[in-house]
Amino acid sequence: MDRAAYASDPAFSRGREFPVASDIARGEVRGPRSEFQRDRDRIVHSIAFRRLRSKTQVFVAPDGDHYRTRLTHSLEVAQIGRVLARALRLDEDLTEALCLAHDIGHPPFGHAGETALSAAMAQAGGYDHNAHSLRTLARLESPYPTHDGLNLTFETLEGLAKHNGPVASPNWALAEIDAAFPLDLASWPSAEAQIANVADDIAYDNHDIDDGLRAGFLQLDDLLTLDFVADQWKRVEARFPHAEHERKLRELVRGQIGIMVNDVLEHSGSQLAGVGSVDDVRAAGRALAGFSPTMQAQERRLKAFMYERLYYHPDQKQTAERARDVIAALFVAYSEDAGALPESWRVGLPEREPERSRHIADFIAGMTDRFAIDQYARIHGRVPEGLRNV
Repeated sequence: MDRAAYASDPAFSRGREFPVASDIARGEVRGPRSEFQRDRDRIVHSIAFRRLRSKTQVFVAPDGDHYRTRLTHSLEVAQIGRVLARALRLDEDLTEALCLAHDIGHPPFGHAGETALSAAMAQAGGYDHNAHSLRTLARLESPYPTHDGLNLTFETLEGLAKHNGPVASPNWALAEIDAAFPLDLASWPSAEAQIANVADDIAYDNHDIDDGLRAGFLQLDDLLTLDFVADQWKRVEARFPHAEHERKLRELVRGQIGIMVNDVLEHSGSQLAGVGSVDDVRAAGRALAGFSPTMQAQERRLKAFMYERLYYHPDQKQTAERARDVIAALFVAYSEDAGALPESWRVGLPEREPERSRHIADFIAGMTDRFAIDQYARIHGRVPEGLRNV
């Protein structure tokens, strides 16, 4: 592999929390995989990853099959991340692992569910979906006989913890993992983690536009008030004047992704030129991979537009409020009656706080949208209404 000097190298990984004998030493060769490839495979084969197929991306428990879920979003992020990593000569497998795992800590109903869990956990240290991704992968998802968690490499856990940058005040979940397996939270992460972060932005900025237009929550005329989108639309109409309107909308989204990808490659390539090692990336004191200042400003305007017109759309806000009520009611029910928990979770329920509340939050956070609705109906004798708006 033509790996850049600033790329992460699996041959020089800082290792795993729980040291394991090599497959060769055990006489169990399971394919010629690097340490980062193993991480990716462990993530893909995990139960937590499979549950993403029924967790909210934008629309809660949608009836339509064409809307994105956390799983399809994560796959799209991974595809963009791999393109960027390959062009910048980074480690594609580490980038892909980070992209695939970045949303594993999201509870049911997306940000509405997170808001409800944060409120319920106010006296128990709070809830943060990014920290819960680490908790899920390092503690809760435990298929191995000898240790808890998936035992991922330092580089993967570090990238998930710090993909937005250094963490000055980790919440309890991240702090516990960092105490057991230090992740150098005060430094910047690898370029692979920075690329995974911007790939997430590119994917959800543009794919949420696609879903919003499909659902009728967004209107093209409103989007065209953003001059950089309007410029792209003009190019689409000039190139495909006789194409169907829906096809031109899809071309608009593809074009926006391409423009953003090219911007990241040009800007990141110039910022990383001359950087001698991954440790130099961590010590740079700033992000070296990402959007140019001009594109970053445009992307922020697009995000502001999406919050105003889609994420905070009146119908979305009403659905989110109902979703928050479901999560809050589940937390209260399990807190007041341990018998409402499945036996496998009831057996391990701690007696003391905050461990008791954290255990209940672990159970709820792992639910899919559908399972949360079913649990609510089982406990309260009725199906919650108004949780589907598309």
